[in-house]
Amino acid sequence: MGGNAWKTGKSYGIVMALAVVMGLSYEVFVFPNAFAPAGINGLATMIQYLFHVSIGYMSLLINLPLILLAWRHVDRDFALKNLAFVLVFSAVTLALNQVDLSAVAYHTDNGNSAILGPVAAGVVSGVVYGFTIRQNGSTGGTDIVAAWVRKKHPEASLVWVIFGLNASVAVLSFFVYGCKFEPVILCLLYCYLSSRISDSILKGGKRALKFEVVTKEASALSARLMEELGHGVTVLPARGMYSSEPRDFLICVVNRHQIIRFQEILRQFPGTFAWVAEVNETLGNFKHITA
Repeated sequence: MGGNAWKTGKSYGIVMALAVVMGLSYEVFVFPNAFAPAGINGLATMIQYLFHVSIGYMSLLINLPLILLAWRHVDRDFALKNLAFVLVFSAVTLALNQVDLSAVAYHTDNGNSAILGPVAAGVVSGVVYGFTIRQNGSTGGTDIVAAWVRKKHPEASLVWVIFGLNASVAVLSFFVYGCKFEPVILCLLYCYLSSRISDSILKGGKRALKFEVVTKEASALSARLMEELGHGVTVLPARGMYSSEPRDFLICVVNRHQIIRFQEILRQFPGTFAWVAEVNETLGNFKHITA
């Protein structure tokens, strides 16, 4: 019981720490550079720019009803972690509104590149989003709606809905920030970086390569692979349709840096046919060899 409580507390602590990082990112990289990030927070950022209503209040106003929806119809742990993220993010942005951050904020008034602010914000957003999702939470907004829709309709695709929302934010930013194309480009850049980095994190850092091999010499080849690469091999019976001769089908997952050695071993077995595919993440009993 104590172990579970520690694990749960650690998970909530990670979510809240990520919310602090996101709040700092908005204050340092987003607000000083006249562009809107993706999703609901992008709309809230533009409202803050136009009407001087803090995104801290807007985030609470938008997300609390959505969190109640998640509590009732999705998952209570997911809802509570969203609540923790939103409360901390709002508290950080409201507190930082009272602090003069001009000395540390990245802005273009002093000749800095207009691109680097959105690049930094997009990278931070991707990291925060990816690790928050891995804790069974989210950054709120459309993520909660997406979780609810998937719960009700697992077959539904939200790609176009999310794309439409982000595209709307980008288009609206053209008019909000003085009818310029630069905020639109910066918004799209932010969306792209955030999506790519979060996707990479969600797929996992434990990447590997899967070799699938058709051979007549399964025993000898398997022994070499296991001895020299330190990984197990799965062997299945197969039959070549051209010759109708029996073959063996080998499956072996190895670390990425072992690809050259694997190929060298295969060359010593003439008549062997193989192909390789990337594995985004390995789970269970897989040995990660670092050298």
